[in-house]
This record gives sequence, C-alpha cells and structure tokens, in this order.
Amino acid sequence: MGKLLVHDNKLNKEVIEKLVKVCPFNALIANEGKIEITAACKMCKLCVKRGPEGVMEYVEEEGPKIDKSLWRGISVYVDHVEGNIHPVTLELIGKGKELAAKIGHPVYAVFIGHNIKEKAQELLHYGVDEVFVYDYEELEDFRIEPYTAAFEDFINKVKPSSILVGATTVGRSLAPRVAARFKTGLTADCTILDMKENTDLVQIRPAFGGNIMAQIITSNNRPQFATVRYKIFSALERSKSAKGKVTVCDMSTDKFESKIKVLQITKKEKEVSISDAEVVIAAGRGIKSEKDMQLVRELADLLGGQIAGTRPLVEAGWIDAKQQIGLSGRTVKPKLIITLGIQGSVQFVAGMNNSETIVAINSEPDASIFNVAHYGIVGDIYEVVPKLIEKIKNGEALSEVAATVTPQA
Repeated sequence: MGKLLVHDNKLNKEVIEKLVKVCPFNALIANEGKIEITAACKMCKLCVKRGPEGVMEYVEEEGPKIDKSLWRGISVYVDHVEGNIHPVTLELIGKGKELAAKIGHPVYAVFIGHNIKEKAQELLHYGVDEVFVYDYEELEDFRIEPYTAAFEDFINKVKPSSILVGATTVGRSLAPRVAARFKTGLTADCTILDMKENTDLVQIRPAFGGNIMAQIITSNNRPQFATVRYKIFSALERSKSAKGKVTVCDMSTDKFESKIKVLQITKKEKEVSISDAEVVIAAGRGIKSEKDMQLVRELADLLGGQIAGTRPLVEAGWIDAKQQIGLSGRTVKPKLIITLGIQGSVQFVAGMNNSETIVAINSEPDASIFNVAHYGIVGDIYEVVPKLIEKIKNGEALSEVAATVTPQA
C-alpha cells in the first residue's frame, strides 16, 4: 500500500490549476490555496507523472510482513450434495497436486457435512495427502454460518498456504465469507493458476468484460483463496490404490448456531448440462432467425450433441440462459465443439477454449474464433452446415467429415 503526499510549499495558483486538470477522476480539489485528495482517487499516479514536477509524491507504506513459512499446503474444498462429490472438486485436486509439486507442499481436502466419513475415503484415490472431515448432524444441510465456522476451524488448525474452491453456487457463497474472516484476498473465476517458488499463488482471470487477463497475487496475505469454474481444469484418473489418510476433526458445536432453519428440501429434476456434454453445437449472430435454429438442432441430433450459443441468442429468446457459453454463462470442455457464425469474443472463448476439438464455421476469414479453432471453414453456415448434415446422414465417419475442413495453423 502507499499514499500520495502534497508538497504545499511548491503550490501556487498555476500549479494547482494544472494538478486539478491532470486528474482524470476529479480527485484533486483546490481549497484555499491548497490541494485536497478525495476518496475518488484511484492511485493512478498521473498527478505524479504528468503534474508539475516535485509537487506530488507517491510514498510506499511498509506494512507488517507475513511469515510464509507458517503456512503450508494446497487445500481443496470438497463441494458436494449429500456426500455426492461434485466433479469440480476432482479437477481442483488435480490442479492442486500440480501446484504443490512446484513447492514441495502436501495437498489437503476439507470435507464438511454429515455422514460423509466413508465417502471421504474416495478422495484418497485421487492423490490427496490428507482429508480433514467435519462430520456433524448440524452440517447436514448447507447453511452459511455453520459451514464458515467449520472452514475457519480447519484453516486455524492446518494453516494451508492456498485454498481452491469450485465456483459453484455453494462455493461462491462460502469462499468470500471465509476469506473475509481472515482478511485475505480472493480471486473469483480463475482460468489459470500457477505457483511461485516463494509459495505466492499466481491467479489469472479475465477482467473488464474479458478484454484483458488480470494477474493477481496476494503476496502478503495467507491463506490465498481462488475459485475456479467447473471444466476449466482436467481431473486426474482415479487410482486403484488409496494413499493418504482421513482425519476426523472435532470442534465445539456451539459455533454451528445459525439464523437459517431448513424447513424442507425440494429436489429439482435432473437436467443435462452443456458443461457435461461431449459434443456441443454452438450458434452465434450468424443465425439469422429463430426458425433457422432447426438447422442447428438437426446437426446436434445427428452428432448426439447439445445446442449452445452466445448471449445475443439468449437475449433474443432463441436459447435458454443455461445454454450460454462464456464468462457470464457456462464453461464447456467437450470432445467436439462446432461453432456456427460465432466471431469469437474473449468472453465466449474463455468458456470453451479447453475443448478437445474445436471446429469453427464463419463467413469472415478474419474472425477471431479461427485463432483458437483446430479446424476452420470459411463459408456461409447456410451452405456449409447442410453439406455436413448430408455427409453425416450418408454414413460418413466424423473423421471423414473433419477432413473436408481446413486445419488452422
């Protein structure tokens, strides 16, 4: 952290006028021959760089340094429903092992719920060194206060250096609350994670609407928190042998008091999510009318895939919001995705660029979607898609269909 200093002895009417004009946020105000810095200041330092020389000065403030050696291990929160572990947890364990290997740290999992002791054993087949289990009747249903208390107890006892949480409904509620308890940073919806030798977690996520990739490091805070969406990373293969151990944790149940009382749980019907689909046909602005979505459906049905799309199609009411791919939609990682008439904005690409095979069809040769596609067809989707459908109906294998497109360099 730092602060701005004003050298009043160098102020005069002309200097004050220049300083007021140079601030893009109107954070510098002239007041009785002096300069006041308001709360609108963003610490951009333009007043130091472009203002009259020597008038404004930025001073770094030395704060207390954290002892990083006291914090050890990469921890993963086990997201589950009635003990059924969400697959994002297995993806994060895989990533956690990769990060831990760089600094020689163990990988932990924190499992909070009721009647989960036996299910905790399953995590040992994925390379977790130790699973910390909080198994209490008061934790049967997810309520934010008891779960936060258990999570806080785990951190105080184990002191993990970094904590990874799935960006699910539960994870997005729990992670920021726990991070606030420890006055530490949290980076949401990370797409890339890396680890420095000094145990600083490098957290990268899209920012400013996906126009830039922000690199965030909380170098003087522990633990470090990051949430990650489902299908961003790959899960490890399940090992036949189980290594590591399960530790059942004890804590006072007085901390499980909650203002929330669960009266009834109504289970919603299971639905097939595009995040779990192995084949996805994604449509964009290139689709001219709602009736033309039938062409997309036909291709999806032939390939046993699901329909998805971009935000404009959601706003037009042609697809459901749950079928949207991108930063404000779902993340997908299918074996095959075919994009139809999609330009390839950063927001969209962030939700599908980890797909195994990407085939892009677009009439504009300079469309940015071709930068991430493995195969690309420059052409009108109303001409190309019917031909693809015809070839598939004629019994040609997908490999033969793929051979008709132009590989991207």
